[in-house]
This record gives sequence, C-alpha cells and structure tokens, in this order.
Amino acid sequence: MAAAEDRAGDGVSRNNERMAQTKKSGPESTAEERAAARQRAKELKAQEAAAAALKSVLDKIASLDEPDKMNAERIHAIVTGVAPSLAPKLLYGSPAYANADGKPVLFYQERARFKARYGNLAFFGPAQLDDGTMWPTSYAITELSSADEKVIAELVRKAIGD
Repeated sequence: MAAAEDRAGDGVSRNNERMAQTKKSGPESTAEERAAARQRAKELKAQEAAAAALKSVLDKIASLDEPDKMNAERIHAIVTGVAPSLAPKLLYGSPAYANADGKPVLFYQERARFKARYGNLAFFGPAQLDDGTMWPTSYAITELSSADEKVIAELVRKAIGD
C-alpha cells in the first residue's frame, strides 16, 4: 500500500513539475496584447479561408470544358482586375465573386451544368446595376469578344459602385 501511495505521489509531483515547466516565466500579457493576438489569429484565419476559396474557384475553372473554361478565365481576369475588392468563391459549384460582407455580387454559370447553349453571367442584389425601375441582371454568353469584355468590365465597375 505504501508503494501505491509513493507511485501516486510521484505522479502528482511529476504533473506539478510539468505544469511548472509549461507556465510562462515573466510578466503575463495585458488585455490589449491578448486582444491583438486574437485579432491577428482572426486575420490569419480569414487569409487562409480566402486563399482556399480562390483555389477552389481556380480549380473549378480549370475543370470546365471549352468554351466555358475560356469564358470563366476571362471573366475571372476581368473581375479581379476591375474589382479586386470582390472575393472569389464558389456559389452552387460555379465561380462567383462576393463583397466584403460575403454576399455574392455576380457569378458565371457554365453552360454544361444545365446542358444549355450559353453560359450565364448573373448579378445579384448587392450589385448596384439599378437603372430606373427595370434593368438586366443576367447575360447569356456563348463566346466573349473584346467588346464583350469591355461591357463586362463596365458592368462590374457599376456593380461595385465605381
């Protein structure tokens, strides 16, 4: 019985030693330092999420068949060039671009998904395309010309309020 107590006692003293070794030496951090550390961790997590979302969009675009792949690549280049504030993400499995609140502003729906004869560039509620009491929010795309790219760039600029 004494041996059991010694072993139990040794375990307690070993745990105390481990705890003493893992405690920080020196002054404790202030509330401001802890808040700053939490904020930095939150920023890093957001950056990691944004990088993962971008990768998923680029992977999706790479997986598309032509001409959807070319259209999606060109739309991606236009959106990221004209509106870098929009964050790429997948929406219903299609490339989309969201505002700072995470709400989708536009997306490209590939034609193959619904066996349609055209892809669809669609804008959502946060897009500031208002023009009177009625305006288009969706555009059929078979192939993009340089003139079409200019129209899309202007639509994206207008959608974000530039």
